[in-house]
Amino acid sequence: MAGLPIFDVAGSALAAQSVRLNTVASNLANANNVSGDPTTVYRPLEPVFSTLPVDPANPTLAGVQVNGVEQGNAPPIKRYEPGNPLADSQGYVYAPDIDPVAQMANMISASRAYQADVEVLNTAKDLALATLGLGR
Repeated sequence: MAGLPIFDVAGSALAAQSVRLNTVASNLANANNVSGDPTTVYRPLEPVFSTLPVDPANPTLAGVQVNGVEQGNAPPIKRYEPGNPLADSQGYVYAPDIDPVAQMANMISASRAYQADVEVLNTAKDLALATLGLGR
């Protein structure tokens, strides 16, 4: 919207937090998956953000850009489970190194940031409507 870059800033923040929530959901969904081969274990995902200038004329006004989603490089956790059908020849299975508590904290943080961004949009909309109604 011309003249109201707040909508662009808040929209980019909403998109970034949505990506963050999706990566947390993926990590939590795969936290208990195991494999018999350490190279095929699920690797936790982490979004990478950077600043995105919204208006070249005003470099202090910036949104958020998602540069990508990267896989973690933490080694898998090796567990001795000889009865597991996925166990390797020595009886070990490999699980991703995902801390569910840290992932839940990340999810709560992303959810609250998303809610705050929605409030920014609602407030900006209300202010814009109130400004349009000044001439009545």
